Amino acid sequence: MEHFPLLIPGATPAGHLEVVAPFDRTPIAIVDTAGAEAIELALGTAHKLYEDRDTWLPLPKRLEILEKLQKLILERAEDLALEAAREGGKPLLDSRVEIARAADSIRVCVETMRTDAGREIPMNLNASSAQKLAVTRREPIGVVVAISAFNHPLNLIAHQVGPAVAAGCPVIVKPAEDTPLSCMRFVQMLREAGLPEEWCQACVTKDLETAEKLATDSRVAFLTFIGSAKVGWMLRSRLAPGARCALEHGGIAPVIVAEDADWRAAVGPIAKAGFYHAGQVCVSAQRIYVHESIAFEFAEALAEVAKKQVIGDPTKAETEIGPLIRPQEVTRVNMWVREAVAEGAVPLSGAEPLSETCYKCSVLWNVPETSKVSTQEVFGPVVCVYPYSELDDAIERANKTPFSFQAAIYTRSIDTAMRAYSRLNGSAIMVNEHTAFRVDWMPFAGLKQSGHGIGGIPYSIRDMQVEKMLVVKSLNL
Repeated sequence: MEHFPLLIPGATPAGHLEVVAPFDRTPIAIVDTAGAEAIELALGTAHKLYEDRDTWLPLPKRLEILEKLQKLILERAEDLALEAAREGGKPLLDSRVEIARAADSIRVCVETMRTDAGREIPMNLNASSAQKLAVTRREPIGVVVAISAFNHPLNLIAHQVGPAVAAGCPVIVKPAEDTPLSCMRFVQMLREAGLPEEWCQACVTKDLETAEKLATDSRVAFLTFIGSAKVGWMLRSRLAPGARCALEHGGIAPVIVAEDADWRAAVGPIAKAGFYHAGQVCVSAQRIYVHESIAFEFAEALAEVAKKQVIGDPTKAETEIGPLIRPQEVTRVNMWVREAVAEGAVPLSGAEPLSETCYKCSVLWNVPETSKVSTQEVFGPVVCVYPYSELDDAIERANKTPFSFQAAIYTRSIDTAMRAYSRLNGSAIMVNEHTAFRVDWMPFAGLKQSGHGIGGIPYSIRDMQVEKMLVVKSLNL
């Protein structure tokens, strides 16, 4: 098995973590873990770099590094995809897309760095602002700590670490314990591309207490966190005074299929959004509200697609759906589904485990709206279909959760689309597109309990910088 050392210069590991493939639980690597001493060293190193402005990496150097990194990702794309599929369980066909997105995410970093700049603040508007010029430029905010999730093991790291390097910030990244290998590869490639190793350090912590120390230390200027709402909001409440953060949690994304929609064309995309990566995506389509005139026919068609999904080894080319990240997640998802059925939901497909690690793609009809699968993020391959009679009723039901991320409406009517857009809760409303749509330069934001701040490469870079103003007084202005 390959051994991955701590990527903290000078640190001694506190222990070791065995990484296993989620599909068959086969050990695939050993990763060193960081204790309190290693975290203290990493924070001290990063803070010293930021404090010494003479050592800041100039923009041309950062551009050169990220341009080389993108090339390295593309050159090693197949190996990276296979490793991501193996450690995270996302099928190879989707992992290949993820690696391509990661390379594109770095390209967006470069494009943003080349085109974003400060601005001029209006002066000479009154007596007090006469003979003055005011302009701004952007400077790095300070030490960035990135805590990441398992479901996109390379592209999430690209979305957190890439902007930090682009912004000129020293960064310490902690990947998910289940999927640290892609992160370690990413950091190794960054260093190969020319980034001094102290500017990006990476580790898995030995326990949650150590991870919390990393995130909440007073030397941390910005925390970027992707993971559960419970952990994210807890960390935000414990940040040091002055620290800023971006939190990306999950949601229970709603889709409305209107009476006039081309619902047959919508079945495939909605199935993809619901079952992609076994439903382990923060904007998976989970609650589908379909007009009563077509609802059951739609649900049956969706169930047929679910039954045909090829579920199994994510490293095989033919696999469409892989395992859940841990066997206990299979148990939890099945418990939630069985509870919903006991409460009156009708299973049209799946509704049972395929194995210890895989769950069948499940379509539940007319689920009680108090069931866990209606009120909480399933994070499994489970889609609920509900009939409705009036559009406003569907919108009201779709909005009745403490989560708000992306939502969708399928319709042929511009008026219906605009009514849904103006009334559905969400940071992005898709029309005739599924809820999991994303490109890496667009804003991506969870609202309410779904998160805090705005993701997306250009927005993350701006979050990791401060806008610093210069005011000049001159008699010639």
